[in-house]
Amino acid sequence: MQALSLADLESAADIAYQVLSPTPQINWPLLSARCGNEVWVKHENHNPTGAFKVRGGLVYMSRLEQRDPDCPGVVTATRGNHGQSVALAAARSGIPAVVVVPHGNSASKNSAMEALGCELVVYGRDFDESAAHAGRLAKKRNLHRMPSFHLDLVAGVASYALEFLRSKPTLERVYVPIGLGSGICGMISARNALQLSTEIIGVVSSEARCYQKSLAAGHCVNTDSANTLADGMAVRVPNAEALQMMSGNVAEIVAVSDEEVLQAMSCFFHDTHNVAEGAGAAALAALLQQCDRYRDKKLGVVLSGGNVDSCVYARALTLQA
Repeated sequence: MQALSLADLESAADIAYQVLSPTPQINWPLLSARCGNEVWVKHENHNPTGAFKVRGGLVYMSRLEQRDPDCPGVVTATRGNHGQSVALAAARSGIPAVVVVPHGNSASKNSAMEALGCELVVYGRDFDESAAHAGRLAKKRNLHRMPSFHLDLVAGVASYALEFLRSKPTLERVYVPIGLGSGICGMISARNALQLSTEIIGVVSSEARCYQKSLAAGHCVNTDSANTLADGMAVRVPNAEALQMMSGNVAEIVAVSDEEVLQAMSCFFHDTHNVAEGAGAAALAALLQQCDRYRDKKLGVVLSGGNVDSCVYARALTLQA
């Protein structure tokens, strides 16, 4: 997959900034004290859809309009945040959007997508089965099949990483959750374009290790399941282009359990009064797992989103922070 230049990233950021503003990066004293390091949080939960994905959707849809001004509609698959991004961007462009989600998907994310104007289709036991169905719908209904990983999506979401790394260029390590890969590939693209030495640490669920296994093997390795409450990381089939971009650019992949994610959600609330969804808390969960190994460092964590169902969040808040 081709590398994105700084000019590529800045051009994509200009598109995103027509709708949203840069999100803050904040050093919370309580959180830093808990971790024994200077910790900076990138607050993508402050975006219009409550997650980083909106950046990519806006860029992809803008460029799709240029490539195909007569596009009859788009169809995509999601566990929620990508779908909200597509629904918002499609509505702004006046293009119909169909979003496929698996059975048992987050009720609040489903409601948010429908409120943004998309047609919601429920199909499959997980994201990967929903994605296959989206492909079939694209052919059946003559819709543009919008992927969940694409260079335009990476360029768009990389704007969060440009903001973070330009503001804090001396970060030694930054922890980034991995779903299908656009978020971490955006961070890689920005780090490389800015010619920084920041180590990038990918974070997966212990119940969805496809990228951890794939990077270790040097090729795509599917898993049989991806049963985690961190739905943004519930992927069992890795994307080959994302894997190629991660290879040689990610210092380490850390796996975190659902219990560690819930604990990190609780810590975010008690130390910062911010709401984090499962994937949004995963970066902090990984740092907490490793904080005894790293002391007095300048570290970053990406709070990628805050769209969590109340029943899951209630579980997190019962834990001692």
